[in-house]
Amino acid sequence: MLTLFQQPLCPLSRYVRLILNEYGIEVRLLEERFWERREEFLLLNPAGQIPVLVADGQPPVPGAAIIAEYIEEIHAGRGAEHLLPDKPSERVEVRRLAAWFNDKFHEEVSGPLVTERVFKRHMTREQGGGPPDTEALRAARHNIRYHLAYIGWLVQTRDWLAGDRLSLADLAAAAHLSSADYLGEVPWNADEAAKHWYARVKSRPSFRPLLAETVAGVPAAKTYADLDF
Repeated sequence: MLTLFQQPLCPLSRYVRLILNEYGIEVRLLEERFWERREEFLLLNPAGQIPVLVADGQPPVPGAAIIAEYIEEIHAGRGAEHLLPDKPSERVEVRRLAAWFNDKFHEEVSGPLVTERVFKRHMTREQGGGPPDTEALRAARHNIRYHLAYIGWLVQTRDWLAGDRLSLADLAAAAHLSSADYLGEVPWNADEAAKHWYARVKSRPSFRPLLAETVAGVPAAKTYADLDF
């Protein structure tokens, strides 16, 4: 049995969960308050960051990108449902876009939104808690619009973000958007093509566990779980 140390609204954790769900791999979810820097958790990942995947008898696998590669190498079978294409050139595009959302989108949008509106509620002053940083939120709300425009541009020329089938790129983008969407922070009226693409991903069975979850003290936006939003 696999164990995933994660937080429900952490977009990087959601990315890993979507991959596991797509492949039908069972996992035990453990909420990790990473800001507390527990000694036991730091032994798994000295960087003190989530997500971390642990398999019985194997070294811990830290970080969303590394976990995604691990799942592809160890658990995923080749075939039509494989989340990485077979051609090297196509794999480059999938990895490029997955990194775009896991790095750039996370830094500019989903990371600040979740940190300021959710994580800081549970942190002490020493851990970085306190009132939300309004400037960070304002920047994230501004930045999300050009990311939506980029998604919209991609899906107007391709069936999915990186090509003609669902890939890790789509799951990365959807995971980060889902965290922002839970908080009601996605201006879907800004790009119809991006909204239509997200509706397709959101309707997949792998998304259902995420849509069914709620976070104590932070209610989901009204249309978060609505497939016809």
